[in-house]
Amino acid sequence: MNLLFADLPASNFIMAQSFDNIIKDLKNKVYYPVYLLQGDEPYYIDAISDYIENNVLDEGEKEFNQTILYGKDVDLLTLISVAKRYPMMSNYQVVLIKEAQDIKNLIPKAKVLEKGEKEVPSPLEVYLQNPVPSTLLVLCHKYKKLDGRSKVAKMFDKVGVVFECKKLYPNELPPWIKNYCKSKKYRIDDKAAVLLSEYLGNDLSRISNELDKLMINVPETIEITTTHIEQYIGISKEFNVIELCEAIAKRDALKANRIVNYFTANPKNNPLVLTFGFMFPYFNKLIGYHALPDKSKAASVLGVNPFFIKDTENAARSFTLTKLVAIIALLREADLKSKGVGSAGVTEGEILKETVFKIMH
Repeated sequence: MNLLFADLPASNFIMAQSFDNIIKDLKNKVYYPVYLLQGDEPYYIDAISDYIENNVLDEGEKEFNQTILYGKDVDLLTLISVAKRYPMMSNYQVVLIKEAQDIKNLIPKAKVLEKGEKEVPSPLEVYLQNPVPSTLLVLCHKYKKLDGRSKVAKMFDKVGVVFECKKLYPNELPPWIKNYCKSKKYRIDDKAAVLLSEYLGNDLSRISNELDKLMINVPETIEITTTHIEQYIGISKEFNVIELCEAIAKRDALKANRIVNYFTANPKNNPLVLTFGFMFPYFNKLIGYHALPDKSKAASVLGVNPFFIKDTENAARSFTLTKLVAIIALLREADLKSKGVGSAGVTEGEILKETVFKIMH
């Protein structure tokens, strides 16, 4: 069984269905001897491994038949030795390798063979040729994937479940948040979903944790709004970088300065790196809008939620292409200053104030 999904679709539905297929098999007690869970998005890796850890064996079976190891603490010979054991008073044993990316020589280094010399397979290659059917060997290989050209990676692909998940793109986060809330029988409005995604980034574990805490305080019958985000997660619905960019685009100097002053007074909650991290793609999107020959396709081409495409169109009209290019240059200069380049004795608040002033004039 091969569930390899190298590219995460924009709608998330194929990825979610793939995850569901794996969980469905596990629920139906359809098990495979090897699970390679890999990729730079750990949320689904944890979700699958947690399900296996908590549900494949009952509590009585776990004591003798469930082993959890960590990549930095285990070598291949130990791993294979554990995987080759047979279960005691159970049909299966579970061997979970967390942080498998830290295992030394998981992928053997290529070696130039001398004339007549035969290639010696690694212990893992030998095991994958004939894995123990009563063992569920689960490797949680986070933040990267195995080299698909390697013999080991190809062998995983033949004998077990291979699951790969990439980080979501920014435009995929609001739909993911809405789907997550829907799965919990909640609704969240578009602006709240965007606000949450912009502030928490593409860390799905963090987003889900924050939403779970919020849902404890909000009844299912009430739609989650920016007010709830501000009240229970602490992200201001009025003083945030989205509102700052919109104020700049509308040439609302009073509101922009109020937000800048708020950021300056609360630097821990509004780090400059986060502010610039949002402003760069915001103004880059406006440049992209100017370059589009067919503006009717702006939402899909730029990856903007259709709910907010009018805001993007209006903001783009506020700046010429030349001005937008100059703004990107200003942001790059400010970003360097925030990292200490040519800004001795200058505070983050002063850098932000100067940058916003130059953008608006």
